[in-house]
Amino acid sequence: MPKRRANGEGNIRKRKDGRWEGRYTVGHDPETGKAIIKNVLGKTQAEVKEKLKKAIEENVGIDYGRAKTYTVGNWLEVWYENYAKIKMRPSTYLTYHGYIENHIKPQLGKIPLNNLTTLHLQQFYKKLLAEGWVERIEAQKQPEGLSAKTVRNIHQIISAALKLANEQRLIARNPADGCALPKAERKEMQTLPVEQLTSFLCEAKDSGVFALYYIDLTTGLRRGELLGLKWPDIDLEKGDLRVQRQIGRIDGKIIEMPLKTKNAYRTLPLSTDAVDVLMQQRRKTGNSEWVFPSPTGGPMSPDSVLHMLHRVLKRAGLPKVRFHDLRHTFATLALQNGVDIKTVSSMLGHFSAGFTLDTYAHVTTSAKREAAKTMGNILSGAV
Repeated sequence: MPKRRANGEGNIRKRKDGRWEGRYTVGHDPETGKAIIKNVLGKTQAEVKEKLKKAIEENVGIDYGRAKTYTVGNWLEVWYENYAKIKMRPSTYLTYHGYIENHIKPQLGKIPLNNLTTLHLQQFYKKLLAEGWVERIEAQKQPEGLSAKTVRNIHQIISAALKLANEQRLIARNPADGCALPKAERKEMQTLPVEQLTSFLCEAKDSGVFALYYIDLTTGLRRGELLGLKWPDIDLEKGDLRVQRQIGRIDGKIIEMPLKTKNAYRTLPLSTDAVDVLMQQRRKTGNSEWVFPSPTGGPMSPDSVLHMLHRVLKRAGLPKVRFHDLRHTFATLALQNGVDIKTVSSMLGHFSAGFTLDTYAHVTTSAKREAAKTMGNILSGAV
């Protein structure tokens, strides 16, 4: 009976093609009992000896017998069901599920978990950038390739799942760690200048949606937060507004969702004019619990307020901006008019003033220049 080779045992030989090969045992097939052999190659015996030593050390404790039962696809399912769904918001894990089913599994799903390499991933990301769109109706007018940001999000999913596989000793290392990722370009921020606000708000008033956009411009709420407002969240006597939830769309359904972060749960002060606008809106909404209800009385769709925004801008003869740019308008005007960065950060619900400072660096740089100019004038006069 042949000797059963132990895990980590290796040997070196010279191949017919002139290269040296080191072979080592990493486990045994649970079904057949046969040794699972891996190898390293090199030009010299010394090179292979060093590679073999390193490979054996890396593979100590790896359960290749158990790992053999997983492909990349079904390991992602294990990770998604038992880890991702537990600690992520519903909107996030459903987005992840879409990436896994539409992109990762069709291209990488059948590869044995232990055979996945950094090169596999690099080629996959390159393909996504060139031709990653799934064939569906809403993608017909889009570019064929996925954005750098989406590819980075997909990489994040793969990396997290493989990190768990490494921690579970199913793979020796995480091949996602060695990937070169495309640089995500930040979308250019746009704002409505003060001189355009009058035209915008006049057209919003004529279109019957003045309150919606006025309150957003005076508070800087995210779109989902604005649509998630209920009347119990607003104290018209004290003049404050509590941000408690957001509205989103999941699987075609409009639903209430928890807020993005703990900092997003916040109370904001309301100006006298904002209180007056909300009082008028209260009379318009009747018995609906929502501050900005849909025609059926439920929460409004996030898509509908965006389409409405674009119609108002077009009628006012103004350039198209994203809904999120109304939030940027609020922050920019506040900073330009002397509100300190910490206060603006708190009102926006950012996790730190540093993040706000980075986002609106162009505004604060301009303010610093004005401050330097002012001090120069003061000191010049004193001299």
